[in-house]
Amino acid sequence: MRRVWTMPVLFVLCGAAVATATAAGGDLGTAAVFLLGFVLLAVVHSPLVFPRPIGALEARRRSAEDGRPVVFWRPGCMYCLRLRFRLGRHASRVHWVDIWRDPQGAAAVRAANGGDETVPTVVVAGRPHVNPDPAWVRESAARPA
Repeated sequence: MRRVWTMPVLFVLCGAAVATATAAGGDLGTAAVFLLGFVLLAVVHSPLVFPRPIGALEARRRSAEDGRPVVFWRPGCMYCLRLRFRLGRHASRVHWVDIWRDPQGAAAVRAANGGDETVPTVVVAGRPHVNPDPAWVRESAARPA
């Protein structure tokens, strides 16, 4: 659970250090911009931008009922972040499984990827797809069950 927040905390600490050094030089405006930029980076790389994750078993059960895709992801993954932002409003129509929180989700990803934890791995209709095109996932999420 703690490693999920490691990168965001490091961004905030680095931002605070850069802002402090800049403010000590007398440039408060630039210091504020630096701090704001690093805080935004921290938010973007945190789990806060993703819908609330669920466990792999629950995601599979829900997907079987409603036909929606299951996305296995981890915080800090740029490809996962790209997928999340490109899904836009359809992100809530997908079942999200954080593999750092759910060992069964991590095991499912390893099984689909020959032992590697390559994310995002998207499961649609029981078939895994590694780092698929976000437009295709959005289309799959938008389809009625």
